[in-house]
Amino acid sequence: MFKHPVIVFEGVETSGKTTNLNIVKNYLKKKNIKYVDFREPGGTPFSEKLRKLLLNKKTRTNAKTDLLLMLASRSENFNNLIKKNYRKKVILIDRFSDSTIAYQHFGMNLNLNLIHHMNKFIIGNFKPDLTILSLVSTINLKKRLLNRKKLDRYDNFNFKFYKKVQIGFNKLANKKKNYLIIDSNKNSIEKNKIIIIKKLENIIQI
Repeated sequence: MFKHPVIVFEGVETSGKTTNLNIVKNYLKKKNIKYVDFREPGGTPFSEKLRKLLLNKKTRTNAKTDLLLMLASRSENFNNLIKKNYRKKVILIDRFSDSTIAYQHFGMNLNLNLIHHMNKFIIGNFKPDLTILSLVSTINLKKRLLNRKKLDRYDNFNFKFYKKVQIGFNKLANKKKNYLIIDSNKNSIEKNKIIIIKKLENIIQI
């Protein structure tokens, strides 16, 4: 158990990732547990500027440039947010290193070893204590994207791309013990809430 664990939220677009993040935030608020949360790309003021560049629909960067900008954002977050709050507050991260592998390697076919080396250069041996992976079917993904009022650059890939990314997430989850998989297709939000809170009660020392 941890008094102040690091919890990462992963998943493709419309998978319920943000909903699950909010479930955890509300739980921590009710328990009066201090936490800090940020998103990737994004986080620090500088990283948020990078996010705007990356997600702007007018941006025409290639996959390698995207990778470098993502990692630049992570470098700023690691030095200014993670190190500052590690084991002092619960740290909630909306996307982290596994997203880089899922999107830039499985989705965009960039070299996996290169991504691993660059990520280690930035964060060393740092690892989250728990990763909550949200899954969504292709049918539901299509429906939910069509219902979104605003779409950014990463909402506009073809559906084969998202399928490859989700396969990547599943492969990562199967290799690691600290993954909790939440399937938005099978369970209601309320049932998933029960599953998530039960997991939190098992890992957070109150």
